[in-house]
Amino acid sequence: MKTDTRSASRLQHDPLVRGLGWASALLGVPQVLAPAGFARALGVDDAFRHRSATTAVGVRELAAATGLLGRPHPAWLWGRVGGDLMDLTMLTRALRNHNGRGLGRTVAATAAVTALTATDVYAAVTRTPRSTPVELTATTTLSRSPDEVYALWKDLKRLPDFMAHLDEVRVTGPRTTHWRASAPFGKAVEWDAETTQDDPGRLIAWRSVDGADIDNSGEVRFVPAPGGQGTEIRVTLRYDLPGGAVGKAAARYFGEEPHQQLDDDLRRFKQIVEIGEVVRSEGAPGGKRARGEFPQHPARPLTEDELKEALA
Repeated sequence: MKTDTRSASRLQHDPLVRGLGWASALLGVPQVLAPAGFARALGVDDAFRHRSATTAVGVRELAAATGLLGRPHPAWLWGRVGGDLMDLTMLTRALRNHNGRGLGRTVAATAAVTALTATDVYAAVTRTPRSTPVELTATTTLSRSPDEVYALWKDLKRLPDFMAHLDEVRVTGPRTTHWRASAPFGKAVEWDAETTQDDPGRLIAWRSVDGADIDNSGEVRFVPAPGGQGTEIRVTLRYDLPGGAVGKAAARYFGEEPHQQLDDDLRRFKQIVEIGEVVRSEGAPGGKRARGEFPQHPARPLTEDELKEALA
């Protein structure tokens, strides 16, 4: 609740948010009071359907103005974005069915709404909290002892060998490291981390330090499998997903679903532990250029040329 109050207070004094609030008011008043004249100003006739649509848009603009000027919240900004898309749809339809009279005014109105949409999108994105807490868990069983599995994971420089979105881990001190990873939509993120627990053969835990692009923490537990059949590795990751809930949904849509990423990473780690390398298939010939996957071929070692291409 305190966070929401601080956010509302910041938006209350945000020049761009207040400017958009007044823009909504200035657009809404004439559309409600004189819908026929406003429709003609847009280059369309004052038929009943046009007057009705203009009035409805005016009411929507006045509601947005009340919200942005009275109790500002990112939801009002996203509401403006949705309204802009509706307006562009109606103007595009009007252009398609135009009789030619006042066409220039309709074209100008469409250009103005397009520019306003870009402004609204920018305001909504930059004024929306940019992270959503996420916790991921995954488990797999490996046919090696806990000490062996721990030793492989402890070699942090090897993590990018099986974590598709991890580009580099650099050891910077006895308990500190620097990480660089690929994020959705071609972005890159970096952070420094510190080891908070290190119990050989049993547990490794870490957390990011202040200033990280993504606040994160995690732990890996190495548990003897039942019947002495190797090791059960249990991974827990906690982090703030960039882009908030919208970013989370968009990432999933574009094939960047975090739970699936972790499952795939552990599957590749199992292959490295048990056979010494990632098993290749024909599924991703473009390597990391193709959705961050690894170049794969049937289960056989890579040739020298293939290895050079993979490393490149």
